[in-house]
Amino acid sequence: MTKPARSFPRPLSDFLGTTLSGVMKAQGFASSEILARWPEIVGAEIAAHSEPMKINWPRPKNDTGEVDQAEPATLMLRVEGPMALEIQHQSAAVLERVNRFFGWQAIGKLSLRQAPLRRAAPKVRRKPPDPAAVAAIAAGLPNIEDDALRQAISRLGAAIKQK
Repeated sequence: MTKPARSFPRPLSDFLGTTLSGVMKAQGFASSEILARWPEIVGAEIAAHSEPMKINWPRPKNDTGEVDQAEPATLMLRVEGPMALEIQHQSAAVLERVNRFFGWQAIGKLSLRQAPLRRAAPKVRRKPPDPAAVAAIAAGLPNIEDDALRQAISRLGAAIKQK
């Protein structure tokens, strides 16, 4: 009798890679690495004001469906308004860094689109609950013998009242 294989939890990246690959390919990205590693590729200063949107690969030119010469693609960047001019001036450096990342002359030119970047909203940090309110709630919980549990419940109660 054979034993069933032990199942281990699979990393989320195993599932996301196959799920996102179709979306990435539609935008011209062979992999999601250029998006994930954008700050490493172009540097923190440029990455803070830009993000790759799409890679436009050249269309086949002859009847056989092959490109006659290996033509480089166009990288479309979303850039915040005032930084577009600065990034345009640094386009040679950006192209060199991106092509170094790919390992070959993949990108031949940049196309800039001025638009706000898609950034996650910053998390709002709440201030801690009032120590007097925590102490008052803890005093009202004499039936809980575990001191750590009593303090945790009283902090929770004070945070709920604070809202």
